[in-house]
Amino acid sequence: MYLEFFESKEHLAMKSFSLVPHNDNSLLLINAGMAPLKPYFTGQEIPPKKRVTTCQKCIRTGDIENVGKTARHLTFFEMLGNFSFGDYFKHEAIAWSWEFLTEVVGMEPERLYPSIYGEDEEAFEIWTKEIGVPAEKITRFYRDENGECDNFWEHGAGPCGPCSEIYYDRGEKYGCGDPGCKVGCECDRFMEVWNNVFTQFNGDGHGNYEELANKNIDTGMGLERLAVVVQDVDSVFDVDTMKAIRDKVCAISGKKYQVDAMDDVSIRLITDHIRSTTFMISDGIMPSNEGRGYVLRRLIRRAARHGRLLGINGKFLADLSATVIAESKDGYPELEEKKEFIFKVLSQEEEKFDKTIDQGLTILSEMQEELKKNGAKVLSGENAFKLYDTYGFPMDLTQEILEEQGFTIDEEGFKKCMEEQRNKARSARKETNYMGADATVYDEIDTAITSEFVGYDRLTHTSKISVLTTETELTEALSDGDKGTIIVDETPFYATMGGQNADTGVIRVGENEFKVEDTIHLRGGRIGHVGTVTKGMFKVGDTVELSVDAEKRALIGRNHSATHLLQKALREVLGSHVEQHGSDVNTDRLRFDFSHFAAMTAEEIAKVENIVNAKIAESIPVVTEVMSLDEAKKTGAMALFGEKYGEKVRVVKMGDFSVELCGGTHVANTGSIGAFKIISESGVAAGVRRIEALTSKAVFEYYDRLEETINEAAKIVKTNPAGLVEKLEHLMADMKALQSENESLKSKVAKDALGDVMNQVTEVNGVKLLAASVSGVDMNGLRDLGDQLKEKLGEGVVLLASDLDGKVNLVAMATEEAMNKGAHAGNLIKAVAGKVGGGGGGRPNMAQAGGKNPAGIPDAIAEAKTALEGQIK
Repeated sequence: MYLEFFESKEHLAMKSFSLVPHNDNSLLLINAGMAPLKPYFTGQEIPPKKRVTTCQKCIRTGDIENVGKTARHLTFFEMLGNFSFGDYFKHEAIAWSWEFLTEVVGMEPERLYPSIYGEDEEAFEIWTKEIGVPAEKITRFYRDENGECDNFWEHGAGPCGPCSEIYYDRGEKYGCGDPGCKVGCECDRFMEVWNNVFTQFNGDGHGNYEELANKNIDTGMGLERLAVVVQDVDSVFDVDTMKAIRDKVCAISGKKYQVDAMDDVSIRLITDHIRSTTFMISDGIMPSNEGRGYVLRRLIRRAARHGRLLGINGKFLADLSATVIAESKDGYPELEEKKEFIFKVLSQEEEKFDKTIDQGLTILSEMQEELKKNGAKVLSGENAFKLYDTYGFPMDLTQEILEEQGFTIDEEGFKKCMEEQRNKARSARKETNYMGADATVYDEIDTAITSEFVGYDRLTHTSKISVLTTETELTEALSDGDKGTIIVDETPFYATMGGQNADTGVIRVGENEFKVEDTIHLRGGRIGHVGTVTKGMFKVGDTVELSVDAEKRALIGRNHSATHLLQKALREVLGSHVEQHGSDVNTDRLRFDFSHFAAMTAEEIAKVENIVNAKIAESIPVVTEVMSLDEAKKTGAMALFGEKYGEKVRVVKMGDFSVELCGGTHVANTGSIGAFKIISESGVAAGVRRIEALTSKAVFEYYDRLEETINEAAKIVKTNPAGLVEKLEHLMADMKALQSENESLKSKVAKDALGDVMNQVTEVNGVKLLAASVSGVDMNGLRDLGDQLKEKLGEGVVLLASDLDGKVNLVAMATEEAMNKGAHAGNLIKAVAGKVGGGGGGRPNMAQAGGKNPAGIPDAIAEAKTALEGQIK
């Protein structure tokens, strides 16, 4: 209703943007309807139309600790918005908000109460004289002692302005009982359903404001809040779509809503968090320990933990996510398309958390024991933070468990540790200008200037220079040796995008040359050719000839087309859950990241390789068509995860085998790829694998290098490549025989060096002891010698010492009868190793040690008798 209403007011209805901000370092996640439209508000980009309306999915985690505890806080919500970029202003915005609420939705005008910024007389006049709202029904909000006001929107320096909100009186049943209850009261009676933001000033951040030449409108309205009013339910958790999820939580847990207050907290929290996590994963966000991935992981873990508190056994989030998808797939069809992937990510993360929580409970138990031992009652902030930060253990769970045992947490210490971590994160974040984008020389370019890529069917083109820049400023000319950027009206150069590396080449005007080292996308649809003037001069307005490096383009095209074949082959071999998670296509090789939860087997890799090579051999024509996004989806074309598409898209078809949306350059026929070879498969992140592969001449170069290596190896072992395996098998057999012979000789030499030592046998409390030294024997030889002497001795204890290359080897052995009388080879070694500057130990029947002092061997041998006397009972 909302989108259709504003379409009737000549607004362009745009689809919800991804939750992942595009070119905005100031945000982790889209948190408001206007956030994706920032470049249009600041003038950095020209909007597709001056009037726009959206229903934008949003995530906010600022009040995450209140989610579940109250009936109004959410982390995920949908924000309805109508926006004007320098077109209409207060008169139209206010009139249309009133018209929609009263005539389209059907709200009673007498139950609607506008509010304004206290000093905004213009808005007051519109509400009273044009709309006809009585003056006494309008609430003015002024700045507080800190200069802040809910009805004046500003964010540091930059565009800002007053607001006008509309509140709905839900009736006394939702009130606080105070006869003077009115707009602004903290109770649930007066609910804000609309917020008109009038962006009319440019603020310097210090209280000084200038009127903007182009004033903007930014309306924000929570869809869930509006549904609460229209459906006349208690809270957002009672709205039909939310209630379906809430009821599913109750069904899985066996709990009833509004029976137990603590259960209700968990039910509401899970209901909210499963919506957030389902939508985040559908937009390509994966759980991790930093950034937006950490937000996702935290939400999943909080939901899983509250599932435990409700008594849910086993994994349940994927099952719950299916309800979210069923309720929202009509508005967001990508949820249905990605559902198997969403379920997989949730299940895997829930499984990990089960291990985490068990590990955390163990660590917390140890900390509790330490507190008891020391007679302490307060867990230090450092330990609480360690549980939270290192083990992912929720702070509130730590607190809850400790309170049950009569302990508390040093909350101030915990907050201090948390603040230190936040400060580190803040200092690591890039400095950005207003609205979050890094300021560069390119921001100074006139927004009316654009570029068009014309290089799908040509590698040379003539065009006119519209902009020249140095590395720091706009310029009228670049001359010999200058580094800079050239922007033209039309270019055959492909700028880095979608994983495909940029074209390089040359731009010429007469004898003058500019070497293009990189081609980049800039805001507003501009394409920058970055490089150096190698000869002559270039001026704004020059008509130039642009020439792409043909060989490089061809090699990149082969690798790019091969990635399309590879993706389809992976889905055939591994399953339909395979989704692209990034790629890098250059002249040398292709890299393809994809969703999969285990290392590929050699057999799977071979199957994929064979499928791709078979399609190359079929010489399939590669056909590209431009069509609408809806038409493309009907063809079954695969879209990139989280990619932003316009109304018109390019569909790249390779017969019936591969159909994908793609803006990159390709071969004309799969036969041009020549050959395909996977050279590695590895993991790069949780649930993400990476394949690196070669095509065309790189494959033949790869096999040339292999052949060279094989020939070199054959030459070394004096055979030919065909006989290499047989020759190596013979050599290995010979080596094994020589090693065996060598060990026998070493054993004989060691025995000969030791001589007849049986006359050195002594008796210690009825147990025979043979302690002797021999020179130049390694540990293996010493063990063999010990076995022989133990056998000769019959029953008893053997201790041998040997010096070799300035170090000492010690071995002790005890027979079963000796052990029964108390002998312990490990303890014997410990007792004597110190004499040779070493240490060691082992089992009762055999032990060994090393040392650094050969001079101490006689003392070690002598010490053996004393040590054994202490063992024998």
